[in-house]
Formats: sequence, structure tokens, C-alpha cells
Amino acid sequence: MNIRGNCKSRSAAIFAAREQANIHRAARIAALRCEGFCNCLIRLRTLGMTAALSVMLVAGLQAQHNKPLYENNFEKATPGPMPAEFLVLDGGFEIKAEEDNKFIELPGAPLETFGVLFGPAEKENVRVSARIFGTGKGRRFPTFGIGAGGQGGYRLQVAPAKKAVELYRGESLKATIPFEWQPSKWTQLKLQVRKVKDGAWTAEGKVWMAGEKEPEKWTINFDDTQEASNGKSAIWGSPFAGTPIRFDDLQVSKISQQ
Repeated sequence: MNIRGNCKSRSAAIFAAREQANIHRAARIAALRCEGFCNCLIRLRTLGMTAALSVMLVAGLQAQHNKPLYENNFEKATPGPMPAEFLVLDGGFEIKAEEDNKFIELPGAPLETFGVLFGPAEKENVRVSARIFGTGKGRRFPTFGIGAGGQGGYRLQVAPAKKAVELYRGESLKATIPFEWQPSKWTQLKLQVRKVKDGAWTAEGKVWMAGEKEPEKWTINFDDTQEASNGKSAIWGSPFAGTPIRFDDLQVSKISQQ
């Protein structure tokens, strides 16, 4: 018998079987690694999409947060009586047009103080802004301003005859600063009322002339311990010069508590 030949044949067969098994094992390991790699790619793509969606969601929420509660530049308004959305407290306010611009106009008579309420009712953490145009006549000048919190709320007022900007709560003067008003130019006013903490509020304002840079900081303020009043925003005018006062670009925004 050829025992040596048979042993060699069996050894070769065993070796071949082991090699085949190793090949299959290596193939399975490679397949598992490939599957893991693919799953990793899928997860990374999913995470990437999730991150992108998160960024989009945050951006959308931020845009929604920054969107004004109310704004009106009157470009779509029809000249004539005031639209129904405004509550005229008194005075002959009307929508007027001059060239390509439209605005609210308060006539130059009678020589009293008149106002209009607009926008949603807000109590605190609110910002109001507007552009106002007035002219002087001799030594007579108009007085005008914007308000927050309804008739009895805060009022930021330009008083050219006093060369001052004033901050009122109701009829009570709370603060005043010097200001050089320029007639026959648009004046930008901005007022905000924010809750600082429980039992503490701050009213802040700034005023600047058209063509000038907006002040970086609030230029007039009043710290209050009396609870802020809830109410609509307002524009105010006193045509003491006997000439019309114009109002444009009304805006009301919500601000975060600081």
C-alpha cells in the first residue's frame, strides 16, 4: 500500500479545506466591515441632515422672533381717512401722499395735543419706533413723540422749543436730555420698555435726525418700580407752530428680557 501517498493526499485536502475556510471567514469579516462602514456613512449622513435641519429650524425660529409684531410704511395705503386698524384719540389725522411717499399727517390746527393708537396691546419687553417730520414757524415749534403701553404709558417726546428730548409716564415727566432738533427734516424716534426683574422696569429711548447714525446706546432712560401698563403703541403730536406734522414707518417689535 502507498501509505505515504495517501497521507500526502489527505494533508493536501485538509490544507485546502482550511484555506477555503479562511477565505470564507475573511470574506465574512470584509462583508461585516463593509456593512459597518455603510451603516456609519448612513448615520453620518443622517446626523448631517439632522444638524442641517436643526440649523434651519433655529434660523426659522430666530427670524420669527425678530419679525415685528406690527409695521406700516403706508405705501399700500389709500390717501384719505385713517384705516380702521388705527384708533384716533383726537385730531384730524389722515393718510397723505407727496411724490412717492405716503404717511400720516396731523393738520396744523387746532393747537392741541392729539394721538393715535396702533398695533397689538403689549405690557413689557416691547420696542416702538417711527419717523416724524415737522416744521417751525418763527419762534413756534411743534412737539411730537411715540408711546408704549397705551394712553397712560410711556411717551418719548421731542420738544424743540425746550431743545430737549423728554420721557414721560402718563403726564408725569420722568427724564429729560438736551437735543438740537432740525426743522424740515425727518426725526427718528425709538422707545422700548423692558422688565428687568420682578418689580423693576426700565423705559429707554433714543432720537436722531435723518442722515445721522443711530446712537449705539440708549440716550434717555427711566427706572421704574411701578408695573408697566398694558396697551397699544402710540404716536403723538402738538402742532404748536401751526404747521402739519407727519408720521411714517411705524413699527412695534418684541424684545427679550435682559
